[in-house]
Amino acid sequence: MIQVQNISKSFGEQVLLDGASFLVGSHERVGLVGRNGCGKSTLFKMILGQECIDGGSIDIPKNYTIGYLQQHINFTHATVHEEACSVLKVNEDGWIEEHKVEAILFGLGFDEESMQKSPMLLSGGFQIRLNLAKVLASEPDMLLLDEPTNYLDIVSMRWLSRFLRAWKGEVLLITHDHHFMDEVCTHTVGIHRHKMRKVKGTVEKLRETIAEEEEVAMRTQENEQRKKEQLEKVIERFRYKAAKASMVQSKIKAAAKLANGERLSHERNLDFSFTEATFPGKRMLQIHGLHFAYGDGPELITDLEMEVFKGDRIAIIGPNGRGKTTLLNLIAKEMEPTAGEICHNPNLLINYFGQTNINRLNLDNTVEEEIATAIEEVSQKSRARGLAGLMMFSGDAALKKIKVLSGGERSRVLLGKILASQCNMLLLDEPTNHLDMESIESLIDALEDYEGTALVVTHDEELLHAFANRLVVFDGGKCRVFEGSYADFLEKVGWASEKKPGGTESANIKVSNIDVTGDGANGNSTAQAPRSKEDRKARADYIAERSKVIKPIEKEIARLEAAIAKAEALSGELEAKLVTASESADGAAITAIAKDMDDNKKEIDALYASWEQKSAELEAANDKYPL
Repeated sequence: MIQVQNISKSFGEQVLLDGASFLVGSHERVGLVGRNGCGKSTLFKMILGQECIDGGSIDIPKNYTIGYLQQHINFTHATVHEEACSVLKVNEDGWIEEHKVEAILFGLGFDEESMQKSPMLLSGGFQIRLNLAKVLASEPDMLLLDEPTNYLDIVSMRWLSRFLRAWKGEVLLITHDHHFMDEVCTHTVGIHRHKMRKVKGTVEKLRETIAEEEEVAMRTQENEQRKKEQLEKVIERFRYKAAKASMVQSKIKAAAKLANGERLSHERNLDFSFTEATFPGKRMLQIHGLHFAYGDGPELITDLEMEVFKGDRIAIIGPNGRGKTTLLNLIAKEMEPTAGEICHNPNLLINYFGQTNINRLNLDNTVEEEIATAIEEVSQKSRARGLAGLMMFSGDAALKKIKVLSGGERSRVLLGKILASQCNMLLLDEPTNHLDMESIESLIDALEDYEGTALVVTHDEELLHAFANRLVVFDGGKCRVFEGSYADFLEKVGWASEKKPGGTESANIKVSNIDVTGDGANGNSTAQAPRSKEDRKARADYIAERSKVIKPIEKEIARLEAAIAKAEALSGELEAKLVTASESADGAAITAIAKDMDDNKKEIDALYASWEQKSAELEAANDKYPL
């Protein structure tokens, strides 16, 4: 375990942490959340001894090993396989567990051919994956993972989620992917107002806890301020009367202990909406017999046929390097197809948020100047400062040069440019990559409110579940349209690598303290779902058996969640009644309400305990009966 005690860290006048503390207990998987720039990555560096601590301490047990995902490249072996195996120790019999490394490499998207390549011939993303494989295979006591999903595709992310859930040591995880964090982590720690707050459970539970504490703190502060004002009136009234000198001094001391009158500072959220241009008609574009290949390379897109209609929410999904971004570039007419055609409606107005577009920002422009370049009408150029503020570049921050901005800040500038002009079709390529959780949630809200059409390339399963009603799927060497949601796709089709006989999903490889298949900490064997098309009856029986086990648990969880919501609503009502009773000095009412609040709190605690137990049962059941 690791214990962080009362640590402080500043860079000049920028305070990151001030008297912050938390503990990572035995077998805990802890998600670390907070706004970009709040100190999450700095905390990792302090744990690793790469950054000094201004005050406090970080206590790490002797001989406790920490595995950290390195971003820099330092490969010394001839092949990917040899490089990954280099972290393994020779056991007593003189052989190393290469099968463990191979399972991890397959899970992270490597194939047999790529394992025999030189690591230096891999793309940058796969080099980071190789570093991740080495960390996982080395089996440290704790994994420190800073944005491990940034270089993974959706299939590899799903595998990594299962792998980490089965990890027997500790995990400290930073990721902007809310869904991934909630799947993996047992606890969540938030950096908020330079402190750390830890809860057992999800990101949402942490936010609710912080919101409740902020509300109590604000009410307490307001009450103390009122008392202070009353005391100051008494002090002023009797200040110069000798007979009251003792009483005045007592009141002065009492006032000094109360609130200083400063309100809690408001932490801004990114809040915006896309501007829709009108579109007469229904059909926006048609794709006929589309083919595409780079030079003499293999075809990425073969004979794709599809139509896009007004109001469509289309997610383009699949492993990396299969053609997702290429399809967006073809639709945006930034590239020409090898064969076939894409026909745009004359009324189509596209705004394109792409990774290459971020690189096209003018580095010498200020934020305001760069946003202004997207505004065609001279009379409207003044809107740029307001849009900069909307993207959290208020005041002098709007005058920062693009060249000094981080990747996340540049993404917000590009979003600002998109907001500067109307459109009826959005093309978004990995829009969540450089955004923090709050910004991602604002993006999801903006997409839900946007009445135009949107096509989004993403590996973020939270965004997929919230957004998509149609899919373009790159998988198994094919590109096809799926009519339905992402949940429908997982249930009816699924990913090729997750249903491949002998693949990483169905293999039952257990090594040391790692269960590579991710079948849970309780050691239960995983039931194998029949995948053969010929065995439809067995598949139906399997689904029936799975439903018989899982449905009652889901029903009980839903009941508990409803009961928790009702009890927490009552808690808010009782708090409001207590404030009213306190203001009127009604002692009897205060006593009765306090008892009701204590009973209600005990009920909430019991409900949460039952919910956590049932959630653990559901996770184990889902692992035992995978779809």
